[in-house]
Amino acid sequence: MASSLETTFSREWLRRGALACALWPLSLVFRGLAAVRRGLYAAGVSRAERLPVPVVVVGNIFIGGTGKTPLTIWLVDALRAAGFSPGVVSRGFGSKDAAPRAVTASSTPAEVGDEPVLIAARTGCPVFVGRVRAAAGQALLAAHPEVNVIVTDDGLQHYALARDVEIVLFDGRGVGNGWTLPAGPLREPPSRKRDFTVVNAPELTPALAAAVAPPGATRAPGAPWQMRLAGDVAERLADRAERVPLAELAQRAGLRVAAAAGIGNPARFFGMLRAAGLQPQELPLPDHHDFRDRPFANIEADIILVTEKDAVKCWQIEELRNDPRIWVVPVSASINPALADQIVEKLRGRTPA
Repeated sequence: MASSLETTFSREWLRRGALACALWPLSLVFRGLAAVRRGLYAAGVSRAERLPVPVVVVGNIFIGGTGKTPLTIWLVDALRAAGFSPGVVSRGFGSKDAAPRAVTASSTPAEVGDEPVLIAARTGCPVFVGRVRAAAGQALLAAHPEVNVIVTDDGLQHYALARDVEIVLFDGRGVGNGWTLPAGPLREPPSRKRDFTVVNAPELTPALAAAVAPPGATRAPGAPWQMRLAGDVAERLADRAERVPLAELAQRAGLRVAAAAGIGNPARFFGMLRAAGLQPQELPLPDHHDFRDRPFANIEADIILVTEKDAVKCWQIEELRNDPRIWVVPVSASINPALADQIVEKLRGRTPA
């Protein structure tokens, strides 16, 4: 039932159908409450805690996944290349403990969430999770005094943590039908102020750029920047050193390929595989899917391709870890380096968003 409701709303949120129109009055209430809450922090009535180092927030206003984790990894690498020592703070979706705690590549998703584990493994930088992000940031800085900039993975609407740079990420769905919850997919209106706009899409059309850009944005930093996600190899889950190019898999006659994705927008992963020449059987799963329900038990395939985010959870399950069919497709973000230059310039000026 939950899956059916999610499908129904996802479909309605991309158009202004009967259900979306019926919910539109409620969306005005939601939008008003969101504006009041943001205004209270902006006016200083509600207190936002400022950390002693600059804070960059990577988030979205479109509900669900738009590619924040690859963008966070790209940003950490870019900041490190610019001479910073970055750390990452996250809520840690599904984490059992609300208190701040450190994340390592060997942490379990049940303890800290799947995305923080992936970030820690890919970047090697300090990562902390906690329900209160300011407290998580303080704990990170206490444990790693060398850190001089913090990136928050998600948390755009977590105004209790003051920030110096806000990056809003969209994907090819743009702003959907343009309405806020529950009539549309947006947590805040598209006109929301921000420092930088990034669009995760293979092609940034003028129509898409215009839809996601804040009013009056004609050139950087206001105009959207394009982010492309690319992955060209598969790595066996049981031994990530064993790799095979996706193009080679596409040329193997008779090879039965399936693909599973428990991310916010599974179609993005499947589209990347098709672009590599594969025609997999597609298994879209809910974001942060729990793989203990054995979703591959009845899949007839020689190879099952999964995302890195899902691989973090599959590795924790012995049956899946030892399933020779499961291969991981790592992806990396590609963005114009000029965006990193502008973010660094703003950080060095430490101008609040």
